[in-house]
Amino acid sequence: AEEIEQLGVKALPVKVDMRKLEDVQECVRLTVEKFGRIDILVNNASALWWQRIEDTPMNKYDLITQINSRGSFAMTHLCLPVMAKNGFGRVINMSPPIQTHFRAYKGFTAYNISKFGMTMSAMGAAAEFEGKGITGHSVWPATVIESQASKNFELGGREMWRKAAILADCVLGLVSAPDSYTGKQLIDDEYLMDEHGLTADDLAVYRCVPDVEPPRALAGSVHGESTAELSIRRGDVRKLEDDHKKSNLTSKL
Repeated sequence: AEEIEQLGVKALPVKVDMRKLEDVQECVRLTVEKFGRIDILVNNASALWWQRIEDTPMNKYDLITQINSRGSFAMTHLCLPVMAKNGFGRVINMSPPIQTHFRAYKGFTAYNISKFGMTMSAMGAAAEFEGKGITGHSVWPATVIESQASKNFELGGREMWRKAAILADCVLGLVSAPDSYTGKQLIDDEYLMDEHGLTADDLAVYRCVPDVEPPRALAGSVHGESTAELSIRRGDVRKLEDDHKKSNLTSKL
């Protein structure tokens, strides 16, 4: 919050447990109290669990669905009426395009259920408020993004990551887009190239290691590419050694 205020704008830090409805309600209440409106909602809070069905305890399933799909739905549910009062709103959920090919679920079933729920909330906002000044989209990175998650879960080295700025630029584009542009399930680099004219060379600015182009590992299954050679297991940072043994990251990540 201090970093944001140093840019000359106001900030309101609020501690929220996305599993607790009362926390989400208080966050929205405080925001309206301070700013008088809510124009943009970015649902980014998420829990990661990349494991097979038989390796997914129900308490882990409950955790990721409570945070990812339920939490983002609750926040969207509470923000939409505030947006509707002013006739303007942008709902952007950091979640992947919904997949129909069965192989996309191998090792990701529980996670996909929770993340696709986020995408559905964005699509629901787009459909239910079409023509009312409110749009909804989902955005998903083509590559691993530099973050505490990529570091803590050891998702490759920095040469395999892009900077979070690529997602920030996507959000800036979407909040500025006309109301008619809505209901999209987007991949970050494809959106910037298709809608904003960036070239492959332009995308180099987002590399964490300037002279290495990161693999588009997270976009592969979105386009129906085989994931047989890409087997990633993550879920508990205390068990990274076990997850590394169960993973095959040599081909794409």
